[in-house]
Amino acid sequence: MTVNTPKTIIIFVTASSVNEAREIGKTLVEERLVACCNIINPIESIFQWQGKINVENEALMICKTKEDLFKKVEDRVHKLHSYDVPEIIAVPIAHGSKNYLDWIKKETLQ
Repeated sequence: MTVNTPKTIIIFVTASSVNEAREIGKTLVEERLVACCNIINPIESIFQWQGKINVENEALMICKTKEDLFKKVEDRVHKLHSYDVPEIIAVPIAHGSKNYLDWIKKETLQ
């Protein structure tokens, strides 16, 4: 296990469907904004929107990238996403395999 410096992050994004998640994920990888995007489908989300409780099936994207690319990923997701307010949240990777962390850095924009 290696301490993660410079920082890589995981960005979570929910999408309305696996197809939407796949299109967003492919674009982010092709543009080298993320090294990898895993998609978990279905997930069930319970949330309040416009004064109403909603229960929806969604797809969850788990994207790995460098911390300094977060804003670019966020902007790109906003352009590609069908939601007015998509979930785009990031958490730091505190530790990880050196080879994997190096791969993320290599596969994303410099």
